Amino acid sequence: MGDSSKVILASASPRRHQLLASAGIEFEAIESLVPERHVAGEPARDYALRMAREKAGAISSQFPQAIVIGADTIVVCENQILEKPAHPDDARRMLEMLSGRVHTVVTAYALARGGKILESSPVASRVTFRKLGAAEIDDYIATEEPFDKAGAYGIQGVGGGFISHVEGSRDNVMGLPTEQVVAALARWGVKAI
Repeated sequence: MGDSSKVILASASPRRHQLLASAGIEFEAIESLVPERHVAGEPARDYALRMAREKAGAISSQFPQAIVIGADTIVVCENQILEKPAHPDDARRMLEMLSGRVHTVVTAYALARGGKILESSPVASRVTFRKLGAAEIDDYIATEEPFDKAGAYGIQGVGGGFISHVEGSRDNVMGLPTEQVVAALARWGVKAI
């Protein structure tokens, strides 16, 4: 793979790594270290898109010949943005809010080269949680799975058992809208192997 077709995923997320690898994309992963800070009043889709663009742009300026993928996942329920929980009580609050309700997962992606954004887009999926009991929530928090995940759950882990229905892409809920990212890469000359 020459420098001009080298792909970098600007993420330390094992879920994003797994999704991109299983889609047949050869890539290197470099964490962007861009701080994730929500601006008051910023809609969820705009926030996710801004973060994906900032992450892709940060790594792209360091590796200008490569195509860099940035991504960011936001969970929205009852018009509230649920980020990664800060502590067990925060995780409990989020899981109680999601219990028995439909929420939206927005994962935005961005492709960059030479420090410039080539294209970017937010992708949304709607997720329905079954009703959760207090003991079930406590047991889940004790696994520590909720702490590095927006909305305090992971669809690919124990938290997947809370989900009764997904409308849209499951990959998107996991952290990368694989179908859209692979199509975007193809538009810029990167093919799956």
